Amino acid sequence: MLPKYEQVKRELLALVAQGSHTPDRPFITQRGVCERYGVSTTTAIRALNDLVADGVLVRQQGRGTFVAERTAGPEPVRRRAVALVIHGQGPVKEGIIAGVESRCEELGFELVLYDSKGSLELQERALQRAVDSGVGGIALYPVEGSSAVLRELELPVVLIDRYQPDVPTDAVLADQYAVGYELTAYLIGLGHRRMAALWGEVDATSVRDRLSGHQQALRAHNLPIRPDLTALTTHQFLTPDARKARLAALLEQAEPPTVLLCSDGFIVTTAARDLAHLGYEVPGDIELAGMDDAGPASILPLTLAAASLPVHEMGRTAVDLLADPAPPRNVVLPITLHTRKSTYLRVVHS
Repeated sequence: MLPKYEQVKRELLALVAQGSHTPDRPFITQRGVCERYGVSTTTAIRALNDLVADGVLVRQQGRGTFVAERTAGPEPVRRRAVALVIHGQGPVKEGIIAGVESRCEELGFELVLYDSKGSLELQERALQRAVDSGVGGIALYPVEGSSAVLRELELPVVLIDRYQPDVPTDAVLADQYAVGYELTAYLIGLGHRRMAALWGEVDATSVRDRLSGHQQALRAHNLPIRPDLTALTTHQFLTPDARKARLAALLEQAEPPTVLLCSDGFIVTTAARDLAHLGYEVPGDIELAGMDDAGPASILPLTLAAASLPVHEMGRTAVDLLADPAPPRNVVLPITLHTRKSTYLRVVHS
């Protein structure tokens, strides 16, 4: 007996052969396939993806799935593949890759991985290489800056963890506003009234959303927003001497911060090392908190609290969005706040 997805695929092929769906009208959606044939989402996605891979259907970014135009000559060869363009290291990158890989395997997709190494130029090359290789869709964890290639892509694209406001693509995001707000509110609850933010990347929507959440939490607790403590300037990419000089200037003020909000685990570990070199004890003279747990190792022993992003789920959701083309959607997933007291707070924002 044929697998269920193959049975559905043959039924859909029959509809195309009958001419009941023309290239100028959207084809049956994933939900429509589920309702019409009484099958699961996974079965519907696999049947539709097979027809896309066979060149029977085509996907148009922001419009949906259509019957392919028939032309003379042999049918084009299409690969059942998803490209993931990503950069960075540590648990965030590893979790996203693992999520994308596991969902691709379940849906029968090949995964093609490109490392942009944090470079916009390398990211642009990787995007073009993915297109040229004939993949069916691209999942992109963007670097800082605006991508010109992204604006020109016609195949399905989903952005992970951050988005490009001028390009209407699907995006799967962690609740970055909640990262800034809930972490700040927790620290205020412990008695901290002055906190300085240490940023890595600064030209990304995830970073700006975190800053917005942090500032709103300060306002909600009637605390001043000090530009010298909240300035959106990089700390991670300063020279070692410049980093130490900046920390020394912050901590030698008449009213210095009592906690440093570090944008990720790499800055947590770097700040701890630089503070020790300056003669400060952590904890003791100053506390650290992490806006996410990306880093070379677990950062919780060094921090009062650290946010954890649902990276595995983000990767899986990205593949689901690629497999079900529709008008651009933003999916926002909750974050988890880990504290030194081993309390786990799952934060959900609508």
